[in-house]
Amino acid sequence: MRDVARLAGVSIATVSAVVNGKQVVRPVVVARVQDAMKALNFHPDHVARSLRVKKTTTIGAVVPDFSSGFFVDVLRGIEDVARNLGYSVLLCNSDDNVDQEQRHLQALLSRRVDGILLASTDLYSIAEAQLRSSTPIVLFDRVPPAHRGPAVVVNNVEAAYNATRHLIDLGHRQIAFIAGRLDLSTATDRAEGFRKALEDAHLPLNGAYFKRGDYHPESGYRNGLELLRLENPPTAIVSSNGLMTLGLLRAVHELHVRCPEQISIIGFDEPAPDTYGFNLSTLLRPELTVVAQPGYEVGKHAAQTLLSLVNEREDAVRDQNRVVTLNAELRVRKSTAVPPVSPNSPPQLSS
Repeated sequence: MRDVARLAGVSIATVSAVVNGKQVVRPVVVARVQDAMKALNFHPDHVARSLRVKKTTTIGAVVPDFSSGFFVDVLRGIEDVARNLGYSVLLCNSDDNVDQEQRHLQALLSRRVDGILLASTDLYSIAEAQLRSSTPIVLFDRVPPAHRGPAVVVNNVEAAYNATRHLIDLGHRQIAFIAGRLDLSTATDRAEGFRKALEDAHLPLNGAYFKRGDYHPESGYRNGLELLRLENPPTAIVSSNGLMTLGLLRAVHELHVRCPEQISIIGFDEPAPDTYGFNLSTLLRPELTVVAQPGYEVGKHAAQTLLSLVNEREDAVRDQNRVVTLNAELRVRKSTAVPPVSPNSPPQLSS
């Protein structure tokens, strides 16, 4: 640090202030110090600093599936907020495995991260984990029953209700639903929204049309085949997760069922477009009607909530049990249309 100060023409205290961000330093001086650090290949000892200030300027984020476009968007929101506030993020993928999630949590705690963001695959152990640790934990997307801590969620009941209501308004009366894991709040809330929309329209809930998946493509494919092969198949299907929707679309393609002429489809999740504006839902034929969740906003709000707690801001302490609820958007495209003229007859499957 002494060599950096000498090259930059400032005091050691000024270099320390730039490195630690503890006091305001004129931008021109900051630039000189940073240039000197770069010229001398000087890297601050963050481990020593963390021991001194009792903070690592690092947070952990545990998600169930890196292949999910929704969670990719969430992580982008987390990373952007953390980086802007001078924090690094350790990313962990639990693969929806309880044991792996617990190992990740223990590893993050042993590294003394300042806080943890978690979309848990085991909601019933979270309360215990929060009681055992003094490290702030903010949940997102998935929240256990009677949760009493901070969280950021999407209004999944309303999202599924609006999707189902759209199909009802088109004239569909035989509507199927592929649910996710019913031990997770996201799945139970979406199933509740589907049930409530049917109830408000005075339509029965047909048990043959309600399928349980696991948020992975294979379950969407398997349930899609079963629904389309029914003697009296549905005229519309709501798939409550993006990966399951991919499996469902494979089943539709294999059975040569025409969408939307014979089957209308609504999926959940729509990743943000890439830098070229490409989006999977709009590249499909027909373009897919989806419930688009605000993944980036979920990540942003979750990271802001956590870092407010880490830095003990007054508003964070006051609202430490607050649950932030965001709304999803139904984006109507060409995979939904009025039902077939004779909805009681099954689709004609090609051999």
